[in-house]
Amino acid sequence: MREGEGTAKAAAMRKLSALLLLTLAACDQPAPAQRVDLAEPRPSPPQVMMESPDTSEGFWSVADNGHAIRFGNAGEPPLLTLDCILREGAEPQMEIVRHAPASPGLTALFPIIGNGVRSRFMADAVLDEGEWRWEARVPASDAKLEVFTGTRQILATLPGRGMLDIHGSRIPGEFVTWCRAGGEIRNVQPETEEERAENQLDPAYK
Repeated sequence: MREGEGTAKAAAMRKLSALLLLTLAACDQPAPAQRVDLAEPRPSPPQVMMESPDTSEGFWSVADNGHAIRFGNAGEPPLLTLDCILREGAEPQMEIVRHAPASPGLTALFPIIGNGVRSRFMADAVLDEGEWRWEARVPASDAKLEVFTGTRQILATLPGRGMLDIHGSRIPGEFVTWCRAGGEIRNVQPETEEERAENQLDPAYK
């Protein structure tokens, strides 16, 4: 072998060895990290269908501050709340709350029938004071709230969360009227025991 050829072959071998070392070193490097967007929406867990609660003994109660009324059974959490939101210089708002399990990012159509009116409210899943629930907010002047302004039976159905059969009462209508007036008229008074018994039993409200 000629001296020049031997020198060239040795140089080629050195280059090949160096290339192999670089390749092995690259294999030992950790894979590049992938950025994950935590804000990216994720699928919600499957919803469990709920049966309609028994509301035969349900009644309306007035919140201590007078700015909300709640429908539910004695000694149990409320099933439905009407909350009047009053802010200086702003039109009164009515918030309709269906206390039922909800998942983040969901919306639902909340139909309510009563007093000769059929209304549909768009409700959003909201986390409030540790409770996931459904909330719909409209101006107090909204005509859809006429569904509450009477003394007849009200049916409120949230898909997958059952139907609330709410017996007739003067309380919702008086509350809506009070809210629309900006709280400037006589506040709603709680139901008496006589009224409660009459509303729960009288078939005329059906």
